[in-house]
Order: sequence, then C-alpha cells, then structure tokens
Amino acid sequence: MTAATQGASAEGTATDLPRLLPASQQPQDWSAHHARFGPIPYRGAPARLIPDLRDAGLTGRGGAAFPVHRKLAAVLDAATSRRKTPVVIANGAESEPASDKDATLLWLAPHLVLDGLQLAAEAAGADQAILYTHAERREDVGRRLRQALMQRRAAGVERVPVELAEAPPRFLSGQETAVINHIGGGPAIPTFMPPRVTERGLEGAPTLVQNVETLAHLALIARRGPRWFRQLGTAAEPGSTLCTIRRADRTPHVTEVPLGMPLRDLLGPLPQDGAVLIGGYHGSWVPAGQAVRLTLDNQSLGAVGARVGAGIVITLPQASCGLAETARTVRYLALESAGQCGPCLNGLPRIAAALVELAGARPRRQARADVERWAGLVTGRGACHHPDGTARFVRSALITFAAELDRHERGRCSGTSRQPFLPVPPGQARTEEDWT
Repeated sequence: MTAATQGASAEGTATDLPRLLPASQQPQDWSAHHARFGPIPYRGAPARLIPDLRDAGLTGRGGAAFPVHRKLAAVLDAATSRRKTPVVIANGAESEPASDKDATLLWLAPHLVLDGLQLAAEAAGADQAILYTHAERREDVGRRLRQALMQRRAAGVERVPVELAEAPPRFLSGQETAVINHIGGGPAIPTFMPPRVTERGLEGAPTLVQNVETLAHLALIARRGPRWFRQLGTAAEPGSTLCTIRRADRTPHVTEVPLGMPLRDLLGPLPQDGAVLIGGYHGSWVPAGQAVRLTLDNQSLGAVGARVGAGIVITLPQASCGLAETARTVRYLALESAGQCGPCLNGLPRIAAALVELAGARPRRQARADVERWAGLVTGRGACHHPDGTARFVRSALITFAAELDRHERGRCSGTSRQPFLPVPPGQARTEEDWT
C-alpha cells in the first residue's frame, strides 16, 4: 500500500471531514495521533516533497493563499545560491480577534502541525524550526505544546529541534516580517521589502514562514498524496479549510469545510437585508442577498471584492448597526498599527474618526466623501498590507451599508442593540514595549 492508500483506508474516504481535527473534538496526544496517522513520512532529502505539494495545489491558509510549493522552492533556491542553511517557522500567532481556527487546531491536533513543521524543514533543508504562537489565546495552550514536544522527543521522531516562541498580543505580530523581527529580538512590527524573508529572513538566513493550518495540510498530503487532497475543493482551489463562523450567539464555531462550499449551506437562512463579513477585519462586508449566491473560494468571492482570507465568516445580527460595528473595529485597527508609515500613522486615525461620525446621528455628507477619498490614499503605500486591508474593510462597509448611511444622515438608525458584536480587544495607544 502507498501512504495515500493507507491514509484513505484508515480514515475512510478522501471526502470525509474533518481531515485535520479529531472527530471526537478531544485533544490528541502523541499516542492517539500516531494511531490515527502513522509515522512521519520523511523523504530523506530536501526538495522531494515539493512536487507533491505542487500537484496538490496547496495554498497558504493564513490569508494570502500563496502556493506553498513556490514558497518552499524559493527558500531552497536561496539557500543553495547563498550557501546559507534555512530556517522554518510555523506561524500560529492568529492575531485576528475574530479568528479561532489556529488556536483550535493547536489545542486539538498539535502533532499534525508539528509533523508538517518537520516535513517542511526537511523539504527546505533547514536545521532550525520554530513554532510561534499566542499562548494566551486558549487556556494552557502553551503547556499543551510543551507537552507535545516532550512526547515527540521521547518518541525520537523529530529530526530538527523545535523551539517555541511567543508572539505579543498585537494585530500585526503575525505578519511575516514582524514574526522575523520579534523572533530575532526586535519589536513585532513589519518591515519594508525587499528582500523577501524567503531570501533573507531570521539572522539573514532564507526563512519559510508558514501558517500552522497550512503545515497540517502539508503533513496529510505527504502521507496520502495529491490526488487524495484534490478530492475536496475546486479544481483551482483544492482541499478543505478551517473556518471560524460567528453568528448571533457570539460564540466562535470552528469547522472544516471544502473550498467551494456554498455560503448558504455554511450559514443557513439569512435575512435578505442582512450582511456577512467574509475574511475578517481585513476582509469585506457583503450583503446577505449576494452572499447566499456565492461559494467559499476566491474565484467566487472575488466577484464582489471579497476573499477567503483566514476563513472568517460572520453574520451580522439584525439588531446590530453595521456602521457602528465598522467604526468601532476600524478604531481598533488604527490603534493597532505599528505607527511607522504615513498611511497608518495619519490616514487610519482620520478614517476611524470620520467613521465614528458616520455611525452617529446626522453626520456631515462631507464625512462620507472624506472616508472614500482617504481609503484610496492609504492603499499600497505602507510597509505591510495593514492599511490596504483596513481600506478594503471600510470601502465594503460604505457599499453594503449605504442605505444605513442615508438613515443616519436623517437622524435614524436601524440597529436596536447597543451591545458590541464584533470581538475587539480594548484599544489603547501602543508603545515600543507593547510590541516586544
């Protein structure tokens, strides 16, 4: 039997879900993990896993959806040309307040992530591997990860030593260059590129930074093969993805779904005049009437300016005012910027203040025009994509809640609840110490 065949027989058919999380929803230790998945399928040399990842079509599940095989190949090429041994980092920071998928994966199936980290290290020819997380995102997750590493060392399965690194609880601390900066001893803030971290990252070495869910998928592809992986999803975007679903009960529900799944099946009935936030706080508001005709893949969502992103899908309760929710969230995003570039330092606070006015009674018409103009001015000009993502979120709100804007200009609001809905940590001014 091939590894792919063994995996399919042990887990049922290739279309069975969940693939990543245990069906019992109980955390798996090394013994349970090994019984479910078997040994780590090392290839014995760098690069040998890359063709399988190319054929599988695996893309990053952290938001950017970049092809994993291309990122790995870039690290390997840079290491060869520069004669510098690479570093591999599993990024589990999950700084987006609305997301809970990575914390859930690390809590329930840490060994699948660590398998993927080992395999990525081998494929890149790395001799150093780091797991970077927000330990406080879930109670005792840091202790669970330390236990997992101890179990693996006792079993003698790790060929590359893994160290844990903790991210500060800031929105931008999971951004790729911020990860490198923080692990290297600096503040967790983004830096301008080039060079890309795949060429010159941690301590100048070619560095692969990959989301933890992506690495878990990588571990399954290594065992079961590209054809198995492609039996879910679409031809252009194969596989499954973890989603954080938030409905009116305010509780995050993490579920694994095939890419290309109709949103109406994922969310159930929606009010025609409702709204859905897709992709999180760097994502887009979409009117419910449009959302029910879309599928969860970038090709479909791109038609309305949205993306899958980190797999966050939120339905706005009818009692909540979408303008008020957007204004509160953008204020948080403005406060969470690194404050090192003009678009974030000057543009985002102005946009946030104008949105607060729009969310109030009888705002000036000029406030709406200002927000539209400033959203265009901040795009494409920062060290990272924080202003771009925030501007996308803002523009989508102006379109989706256009009727609500008109009501507010007349001194009315359709929202009957003043209780905040979107999860936003308490905002405060940031200092250098907050990023370290």
